[in-house]
Amino acid sequence: MDCSSHQPKLVATGISPLGIVSVGVVPMGIIAIGVVPMGVISLGVVSMGVITAGFTTMGLIWGGMAGMGPIQVGGQSHQAEAPLMFATQQEAEARAREMGCVGAHPHGPGGQLWMPCSTMQQFLEVHSSGHHQH
Repeated sequence: MDCSSHQPKLVATGISPLGIVSVGVVPMGIIAIGVVPMGVISLGVVSMGVITAGFTTMGLIWGGMAGMGPIQVGGQSHQAEAPLMFATQQEAEARAREMGCVGAHPHGPGGQLWMPCSTMQQFLEVHSSGHHQH
């Protein structure tokens, strides 16, 4: 089989493009941008690579809401935080006091779990401000 015809393009786009620079649903390349990018440098929703950024990411150097890897840039990891959902209202209220808000609100399917703060809006404001305690 002659592999010379299967070399990556300089720029590739599509569902699973292979290129030096790839943009698509599952792009693969040196620089990959997309939904599930895999590249040396990856930017996407769920990204994997050496240097990665996204909502959920895995890389040697990474930035995002949640991720895995030895070096995180741009904020604190959500992995190391105390739990944010609880089986009882009392546990959620105790965590709310630690975070700097009051009360608890039901969460999850059918409101079976409890989260700190009296409303989701209040929780998001306190949690995203970074002023809560661990």
